Amino acid sequence: MGMRKVFVGFWLTITLVCWVVATPSLAGERGSAIAVESIGMTVSDLDRSIAFYSDVLAFKPISDVEVDGPEYDQLWGIFGVRARVVRMQLGAQQLELTQFLAPPDVRPIPVPSYSNDLWFQHFAIVVRDMDAAWAQLRKHHVRQISSRPQTIPASNPAAAGIKAIKFRDPDGHNLELLWFPEGKGNPIWKKPGSNLFMGIDHTAMTVRSTENSIKFYRDLLGLSVAGGTANVGTEQAHLDGLPGARVRVTGMTTQTGTPGVEFLEYELPTAGRPMPRDSPPADLWHWQVTVTVRDVDAAARLLCPQSTCVSLAGVALPNQALGFSNALLVRDPDGHAIQLVSQ
Repeated sequence: MGMRKVFVGFWLTITLVCWVVATPSLAGERGSAIAVESIGMTVSDLDRSIAFYSDVLAFKPISDVEVDGPEYDQLWGIFGVRARVVRMQLGAQQLELTQFLAPPDVRPIPVPSYSNDLWFQHFAIVVRDMDAAWAQLRKHHVRQISSRPQTIPASNPAAAGIKAIKFRDPDGHNLELLWFPEGKGNPIWKKPGSNLFMGIDHTAMTVRSTENSIKFYRDLLGLSVAGGTANVGTEQAHLDGLPGARVRVTGMTTQTGTPGVEFLEYELPTAGRPMPRDSPPADLWHWQVTVTVRDVDAAARLLCPQSTCVSLAGVALPNQALGFSNALLVRDPDGHAIQLVSQ
């Protein structure tokens, strides 16, 4: 890939020595992870993003609110914040798009960005017909990471026959389309219907260490390991736009299943540039997975002494404008953001 400019700043690696089997966990406790409520990211022009996700990928807007006040400053770790937040739905899954109106300045996703950079995250949309879905991308001149859809070969039995293509939205956020053959994927994607774009299967994020990420998401948040594969070969290289790519994929799930969370640990090329240390939610590389828990305050007491809590403590919001009344924003070992919420 040649020399790449080092992005200023780095995410300090979180010490994981204390995360052993004896460590208290949200699993089985009052704060255990119940469901991935939504997958979200920060955008620069919300109206443009709404049009893209509606016109190209068939998402439907279901809410549109503006929020401000000290509670949201505390939740997001930003002074004087005002944000417009739009929820969109595809099938039974939800996407949350946030535009920060104040402060007015946002930083774009670094160019170039690669799948092995540790700020990389995407979500995967399941389609009923990959050829028709790819034609939809080409009709709208969508920027593609993969030159065309790739089919996972028989040499990877766990994923053989799955078709995938990666591309980007107008802000450069990474997205993926997936098609599952019989016997692969969640059975919900085989229900009869006519919608070309069916729903969100998972969000995937690049990690430095699968083991450390499992300790965080399983041993602290209470998710379960759902399985994994080792993806290698020309198909993976073309899918990622990374020559010689070899990636270890591990799936995690909540109590309610879809959408899930995937870890992407790149063995070749190895983990790239780290998450910027100074990385507020207003930056366009910010993603957040909103996870419903039983007790945000219990989650804060467990997580904040051991990881980076942006909110420092659970925040009681003044109303239900965002669909929940209590929230905590925390970062995983590589800096990816998880928003824990409860009623």
